[in-house]
Amino acid sequence: MTRSELAKMIDHTVLRADAAQGDVAALCDEAVHNGFAAVSINPAWVSFCAKKLEGSGVLVNATIGFPLGANTAAVKVAEARDAVKNGATELDMVINVGALKSGYAEFVEKEIAAVVKAAEGVPVKVILETSLLNTDEKIAVCEMAMRAGAAFVKTSTGFGRAGATTDDVALMRQVVGAKLGVKAAGGIRSYADAAAMIGAGADRLGTSSGVAILKEMPGE
Repeated sequence: MTRSELAKMIDHTVLRADAAQGDVAALCDEAVHNGFAAVSINPAWVSFCAKKLEGSGVLVNATIGFPLGANTAAVKVAEARDAVKNGATELDMVINVGALKSGYAEFVEKEIAAVVKAAEGVPVKVILETSLLNTDEKIAVCEMAMRAGAAFVKTSTGFGRAGATTDDVALMRQVVGAKLGVKAAGGIRSYADAAAMIGAGADRLGTSSGVAILKEMPGE
């Protein structure tokens, strides 16, 4: 894998509550300079990033229902529509973990489908928050995401109990096969971490350490 190929798998991320405009601007500049796939940002920064990245080829990836997933379905749908209107070209939505744990699987799937519909063709990544789910739940959400028309399943928000693991990535890839992408996120801070996730089946990585990861790449 070349440096450029690895960069195209990275969603360059800043989702801290205290991220200021200067931080987001730097994120965009680094994404362009390094050739990252996307910037991942909270919805309030979508318009800013869309203008700054116009014509660059870097995608604008907005989070939906982030980080808890406990918003109502109507709010997530409205948030998705607003993000797309403001220039988002990808969406990362958090499932309602509490609803899933309560046995309301049908509701969770309908909510995913509603966000996919609201996105009007913009790819949706479904965040499982794997550290909170058992194996059967992880499999079920992957299957829901496929039926609902999502583009990716994603491990984590980075704000949960733990981040991505190679076991979870491998499980998710096994379930979705070649039908959906698999995004690993949470705790990916080194080239070794990135390589392990890719080896397990991830084709996108969400990380705030993308620049450091590329610098660590052997031969670079």
